[in-house]
Amino acid sequence: MENTTKGKVCVTGASGYVASWLVKRLLESGYHVLGTVRDPGNHKKVGHLWNLAGAKERLKLVRADLLEEGSFDDVVMACEGVFHTASPATVLDSAINGTLNVLRSCKKNPSLKRVVLTSSSSTVRLKDESDLPPNVLLDETSWSSMEFCESLQIWYAIAKTLAEKAAWEFAKENGIDLVAVLPTFVVGPNLSHELSPTTTDVLGLFQGETTKFTMYGRMGYVHIDDVASCHILLYETPRAAGRYICNSAVLDVNELVTLLARRFPSYPIPKSLPCVYGEQTYGFSTAKVRELGMKFRDVEEMFDDAVDSLRAHGYLLNSEWSKFDDD
Repeated sequence: MENTTKGKVCVTGASGYVASWLVKRLLESGYHVLGTVRDPGNHKKVGHLWNLAGAKERLKLVRADLLEEGSFDDVVMACEGVFHTASPATVLDSAINGTLNVLRSCKKNPSLKRVVLTSSSSTVRLKDESDLPPNVLLDETSWSSMEFCESLQIWYAIAKTLAEKAAWEFAKENGIDLVAVLPTFVVGPNLSHELSPTTTDVLGLFQGETTKFTMYGRMGYVHIDDVASCHILLYETPRAAGRYICNSAVLDVNELVTLLARRFPSYPIPKSLPCVYGEQTYGFSTAKVRELGMKFRDVEEMFDDAVDSLRAHGYLLNSEWSKFDDD
């Protein structure tokens, strides 16, 4: 059964991990989607988008460059809403200017309903131990410490934090209806054969590479499909406002590998790992987004789906697959 056709929306960086799932769910919901990419003719990067249901009828890919001012003017003028997911990850000036270039285009469209910005939980949780009391529940009022991030050279968090703060300032000054999604570590299936950075890290863990996750320590985890759904929920809910943490569960690295080693016994996952940064006990409050009706899949499902996807794309051999049956 076909969905009722909805309005036209823009998704920046449409070939990315989160953006691809967002495009998928928007098309399934009946939206017309204008996706911006650096090269619409690069089939290796965008081919998976054309395989999505509804793509041939309601998807258009257009070239736009975050670092070219005015590059998004035409596509934004044609839309009722914008999902800004694209970000040149760790280059500070580029992350800020890229976000502001998109918002400058948004400012020119008086009919624009809302902008949904993809930020990160790394803008919330990275602080000195003295600023994280035992068992503290971090919410949307929390911001990461730039001094702490600089001391550890966590450039991704710095870029995301400064870009989001610049977005809030610009939106306030120019009357733009902005909401921000703050996903934790995103896990789940890849629509593209090219792996996202987080999926690459997950693949490494299942191949016995533990360095990344040991360094990550305690983190929140969320299913990629829930991240996409959260973006759409916040776009479609008129009373949504401000920042929204998007998270299913918070685990330290030892809890994570213990769970995964038991669930996937045929993979070389260690049964325990040390936490490089010592014991952390913080959690995330998702009360704000749950109050709007958001529900989250559990950790087991997100990793099950990730492994299924890695098998389907040929990154893990079928013969290696053996999930522990809890039922």
